[in-house]
Amino acid sequence: DIGTVLSYKGIAEGVENTNYFLHTTRGSYILTLYEKRVREADLPFFLGLMRHLAQRGLNCPLPVSNRRGEPLGRVAGRPAAIITFLDGIAIRRPTAGHCGALGGALAKLHLAGQGFPMSRPNALSLDAWAPLFAQAEGQADRVAAGLAERTRRELAFLTEAWPRGLPSGVIHADLFTDNVFFIGPEVSGLIDFYFACTDAFAYDVAICLNAWCFEADGSFNLTKGQAMLAGYQAVRRLDADEIEALPTLCRGSAMRFMLTRLVDWLNVPPGALVKPKDPLEYDRKLNFHRHVGHAREYGLDA
Repeated sequence: DIGTVLSYKGIAEGVENTNYFLHTTRGSYILTLYEKRVREADLPFFLGLMRHLAQRGLNCPLPVSNRRGEPLGRVAGRPAAIITFLDGIAIRRPTAGHCGALGGALAKLHLAGQGFPMSRPNALSLDAWAPLFAQAEGQADRVAAGLAERTRRELAFLTEAWPRGLPSGVIHADLFTDNVFFIGPEVSGLIDFYFACTDAFAYDVAICLNAWCFEADGSFNLTKGQAMLAGYQAVRRLDADEIEALPTLCRGSAMRFMLTRLVDWLNVPPGALVKPKDPLEYDRKLNFHRHVGHAREYGLDA
């Protein structure tokens, strides 16, 4: 009961699924067709999580159920869903103020996810990195000299040092700038929950430090890091173990995105409309994190 379609158009952003902006006589929606990297068996987790978070006051898309009460259908042979449209814009070059607002929103997500009855392992955490690298190892040095050996050494370190037993729950796991909407200085919504999983909250913080607090020249912006971590801690305090683990978690999250980008970079399908993202951006971030000894260097106040 969303009315009659007035118009629709493809959305170029995103590399995982096919999305359309859908305008009807009842309002605006997003139609998502789930492509091969998203497992159909995971969709009840993603769609159920969005409903759970929205019911707890987090601004995120709400899946629209059909007349049978089901949020999932099929279009063009693919699993598909219609979700509500969120107002706001994504900020490509965030300020420290945006980073602070994002930190608070991330902490609210972590708290709102408590009580969600489903769980989903992080399919792109430590155990996945060696198999991902195996797909690209033979060609890695074509992308950058020495990349294969740097990655081998980093994987050996992470396998030995990866923290266990940190406070965990539902995390977003992909909260890049294009997945956060703003109206003015305030976060108006979080989108794209299709990597969400059950993992350490501080790992989500590390992903956001990587995605939001580096400049185009590869330097880490300490002011942005301070703002993000202060925004997060104002809602949910990091404990001592999370603080100690943060440099390693930042290295791990940088490794995760370097590897998935590297595999995509080396396997661009013919006629692809979306250009793969540069894996070397995260190779450079890894080099920064290797020299970090304490979370204070990311801007965490004592």
